[in-house]
Amino acid sequence: MQHFHDEWIQEWCDHNGWTDLFQERYDHYWAFPPNCVMPEPIPQKVMRVIKSEKGLSRCEQKWLLSAGVVSVFALISSYLCLSPMPLIFAFGFDAIICALMECEI
Repeated sequence: MQHFHDEWIQEWCDHNGWTDLFQERYDHYWAFPPNCVMPEPIPQKVMRVIKSEKGLSRCEQKWLLSAGVVSVFALISSYLCLSPMPLIFAFGFDAIICALMECEI
């Protein structure tokens, strides 16, 4: 799950003089600091500040919406079928979404 928009990181880089931004893997961004010849990772402190300012990415919003829809559908179908199985499925699905929402910065 992508926790950051590339535009958010690029905006910070432009504002602070970092150049040639590239993404090594999900949520691991590298760029050239001002007056340097080797790229460095974007500092984790900066990534936390960006995340706190910008909030949830579109990907995170979609997954949270789908978790809500699945939960409501499971609640209704569990009531209609008189079975707890849809709620168990929804619990498992929501647990996976919660784990994916963890930002490792």
